[in-house]
Amino acid sequence: MKSFISTLALAASLTLPSAVVAKNVTLTTEMKNYRGPGAYLVLYVADANDTYMGTVWMAGGKSKYYKHLPNWHRATRGDLAQVAGITGASVGSGRKHELNIELSDALFDAGYKLHIDTSVEDGRDVANDVVIPLTSANMGKSVRGKRYIKSFTLK
Repeated sequence: MKSFISTLALAASLTLPSAVVAKNVTLTTEMKNYRGPGAYLVLYVADANDTYMGTVWMAGGKSKYYKHLPNWHRATRGDLAQVAGITGASVGSGRKHELNIELSDALFDAGYKLHIDTSVEDGRDVANDVVIPLTSANMGKSVRGKRYIKSFTLK
């Protein structure tokens, strides 16, 4: 039940920004140059124990490929309701993607982390290509990804 309430609170902070105090943030993902089609990415929030709390955004429109986003798929069991209305096109090699979104102030400096899983057709599926704690100190800092993500910045 606690997980459900936390997930509901996260969802409310994303969809009802006027109901909670929120930060307007820009999430910038720059992809490395790699061979293959556009990458599928999923950005999601986990608590201090790495328990899935909710999905922020997903790149890639074909749900049959969502199973290749390892930790996210395991946490959600592929529940498409987790990404309804928050998907966009896959992100190609060498491309940059910016997402402007409001995140609840309650997520910052409270032990929450933003995770990004990635996958490219005929390539590796990467759990936690990026993990960045949601802290005031990390605002504006660029972090490197493990495989497909060249850099990720939270502003």
